[in-house]
Amino acid sequence: MSVGDVNKAEKPVSTLWGCELNENNRTGKFKTDDSKHQHQLALRTMCLGESAKDEFNIVELMTGEDESKAFPMATLRASGMPTVNLSGVDLHPPITFHLKYGSGPVYICGEHVALEDDYLDEEMDEEEELAEEEEEDIEESPPKPLKKPAAKNGAGKRKKPEEADEEGTVSDGENPPKKATGRGRKPAAKKV
Repeated sequence: MSVGDVNKAEKPVSTLWGCELNENNRTGKFKTDDSKHQHQLALRTMCLGESAKDEFNIVELMTGEDESKAFPMATLRASGMPTVNLSGVDLHPPITFHLKYGSGPVYICGEHVALEDDYLDEEMDEEEELAEEEEEDIEESPPKPLKKPAAKNGAGKRKKPEEADEEGTVSDGENPPKKATGRGRKPAAKKV
């Protein structure tokens, strides 16, 4: 590898991407003709513009070359839900956004990431090496010694039932101690 190749493969190239859908321009496309890189669109937000009417705006998404397979991506309304957070939605081109219903304007914002195939291979190799090192660390670590139970001192020691009776009641030796009745309990009245 030459010095120029090392610098190219350091980081993926990332740029902002966006489009506006409205009555006049109902379709927005994300596609590339670059075969050197692998492209990805990481969506961020979809929102209505300030001049949007209080109506439903439905944006549908079509992936691949077959535009007959479309599904709703977001339903926006100025008074209810003017913005949708789409973080975590990563798509590969070609992608078409279509304003199926409503007059917009709807703004779609995302991040266009271009990765070289060499960079992807290096990244996967590094991840595999890290996983192997972690497995070796787990196998080489010695087993931890077992903890011994703590010695019991008087504070945490349970008393035997006989000891509890001796402490709580007074006995004259011949008669067993009397059981206490429940609090607030009155003896039953005798019927005449």
